[in-house]
Amino acid sequence: MADKLFKLEIISPDKIFYNNDVEMVEYNTVEGEVGVYASHIPMTQILAPGELIITESAESKKNAALHTGFVEITGDKVTILTESVEWPEDIDLKRAEEAKIRAERRLSSESGEYDIMRAELALKKALLRIDMAAK
Repeated sequence: MADKLFKLEIISPDKIFYNNDVEMVEYNTVEGEVGVYASHIPMTQILAPGELIITESAESKKNAALHTGFVEITGDKVTILTESVEWPEDIDLKRAEEAKIRAERRLSSESGEYDIMRAELALKKALLRIDMAAK
């Protein structure tokens, strides 16, 4: 594993979800999966719904459901600004399954392109929550 640590801060609209030094963080962007170590080149990225993996040390990993938002990477800090992020134990499985059913209904109905895009995103989020709750 990495010898160097960097500051990871994850902020949602209602709270600071996580703030600690870590070895690595992994998440999904609109361009694919990303893993970040200390001294990564500075950049910004757009998040896509997916599993967040936080490696604090070789012995300590944490997983969460991370939804849409943005990431800012500097040499010594990664800041994730997200609309929503949840630890697996905090996910309401029944609510996620109901959201999945609603999204599938919307996708099967005749509606405009904007509604289809929203339903696809809602389905991705519901499936992520269901998958994470099972872990």
